[in-house]
Amino acid sequence: MAPVILRFRHVGNRGPALDVPKYETPGAAGMDLRADEAVTLAPGERRLVPTGLAVEIPPGFEGQVRPRSGLALRHGVGMVNAPGTIDSDYRGEVGVLLVNHGQAPVAFARGDRIAQLVIAPVVRAEIALADALSDSGRGGGGFGSTGHQ
Repeated sequence: MAPVILRFRHVGNRGPALDVPKYETPGAAGMDLRADEAVTLAPGERRLVPTGLAVEIPPGFEGQVRPRSGLALRHGVGMVNAPGTIDSDYRGEVGVLLVNHGQAPVAFARGDRIAQLVIAPVVRAEIALADALSDSGRGGGGFGSTGHQ
């Protein structure tokens, strides 16, 4: 399989350019995204935190911006729209929509790791309008309809 090439560009003017994301271990699925400005989130507050980077993702792939488990465990910080999607044709600055679910303010310094970026293939569906859908064992059952656990 040919490697997927990501091209990053520095777009923030908030200080010296931060390092581009990289995989920290050979088995890492994601690469860390860093805050390009200092931010303090009050309990219950959400904020779009800039990364200072734009990325070019090849067609047929997407960038999935995911929360960091350590921030969730230690501080109750997550993402409002997890995972966030970066489409292959988006060229603007990548931002991370953080939320503080914890009981205390959480401060991030410029350069702190705030999220992960995972690159994944995208399958585009052909859309068809139908008069009926095929039967399934589940049918129209929704939330909680497949069990009681």
